Amino acid sequence: MEELTHLDDEGTARMVDVGAKEATARRAVARAVVRMSPGTAAVVAAGDAPKGDVLGVARIAGIQAAKRTGELIPLCHPIGLDHVDVEAQLDADAGTVTLTATAGVTARTGVEMEAMTAAAVAALTVYDMVKGLERGVSIEAVELLSKSGGRSGKWVRA
Repeated sequence: MEELTHLDDEGTARMVDVGAKEATARRAVARAVVRMSPGTAAVVAAGDAPKGDVLGVARIAGIQAAKRTGELIPLCHPIGLDHVDVEAQLDADAGTVTLTATAGVTARTGVEMEAMTAAAVAALTVYDMVKGLERGVSIEAVELLSKSGGRSGKWVRA
């Protein structure tokens, strides 16, 4: 196991100093899955949700969240993203919305947290926008799918 770099000699949490690291192109992809009834999903698909365009608003919320990750996650470095996008796929029959967030940057630190934050906030936005139709909606997963760049190179979820 690698040495924990977010702890100082006394075991206190700290932000890692990445100043000596080389800036490299980095990319991360994360996914969140939201489950609802097929009836609620059909309303989302038809664009008839009481709060409006569920998937469009969720996409924008995810993008905004990625840009603010350094403010939300205490030890996360604030970075100027080169790219962030959130795609939403609705399977009305299964009652699922799959939100896939991609983040990219050339920097000294990775973008995994930005991609995961985008996916998570997009999923929370879907919940918020359909809770008037169904309270039992659940967010089933928020997970990193892949990352590339930096010292550890490429990683892909098996």
